[in-house]
Amino acid sequence: MCQSYSTRLASRTRRARTRLALPNRLLRATSVRPPGKYRYIVIEGPIGSGKTSLASKLAPRYSAHTLLEQPASNPFLERFYRDQAQYALPTQLFFLFQRVQQLGDVAQLDLFRSSVVADFLLEKDPLFARLTLADDELKLYEQIFAQLKPQAPLPDLVIYLQAPPDTLVERVLRRGNPIESGISEIYLRALSDSYARFFHQYDGAPVLIVNTENLNPIERDDDFELLLSRIDKMRGRREYFNLAA
Repeated sequence: MCQSYSTRLASRTRRARTRLALPNRLLRATSVRPPGKYRYIVIEGPIGSGKTSLASKLAPRYSAHTLLEQPASNPFLERFYRDQAQYALPTQLFFLFQRVQQLGDVAQLDLFRSSVVADFLLEKDPLFARLTLADDELKLYEQIFAQLKPQAPLPDLVIYLQAPPDTLVERVLRRGNPIESGISEIYLRALSDSYARFFHQYDGAPVLIVNTENLNPIERDDDFELLLSRIDKMRGRREYFNLAA
C-alpha cells in the first residue's frame, strides 16, 4: 500500500532528527569579526520568514553586497512543490550547485574591504535534503555535498528569523508567488521544526535569534531600527530578540 505524503514526511522528519548532528568542524568553527563592523552577515530562516527581504534591506545600511538565493532560476522547483517524491533530488542538487558557485565568489572577495549580506547558510543545505529525499537519494546527495563544499569564509553573524508555522503559511499565501502555491502547511511545519533543531546546536558563528511574529523589520522602519540596534549590541555567541506584542 502506498504511504500518504504526510506519513512519508513524518517518517523523514523523524529520520532528520537522528541525522541532524553536524560534523564537529562545522559546530565548533571559529570566526573573527573585524573591529567595528560585520563584514559577512547571513540571514536565515524557513520559507516565509522574510530572510531575502531583510537581507536586501540590510545590505545598503552596511554598504554591503547581497548574496541571494535565486529560486526562480531553479527549473525543478515548481514541479517539486507538486510532486516532491519525483523532483526532490534534482531540485536539491540544483540549489546546492548554485549555492556552491555563489560562495566561491564570496571566497574571492577581500572581506576587509567589502561586506556581504547573504540569505543562505550552506551548512543548512542538508536540512532540506533530509526532509525530502529517499534514503538512497540522500546518500548520493551527501556524497556530492562533501565533494563540493567550498572553503568559504565563516559568517561574522547569523541572524535566524523565527515565526510560528501558521504565520509562515499566512505570509507565503499573502505574497502570492505562483511557484510557492503548492507548499503545504505540513511541509512548512516540518521545515520550521528542522530549522529550530539545526540552530539549537549550530555554533559555527555567533547567532542572533529573532522572533518575527510581532516584529516586522521589512515593512516597519521603527522595527528595522530596533533590529539594527540589537545587532549592534550583539556580544555573545547566541542571543535572542523577542519583541512582545
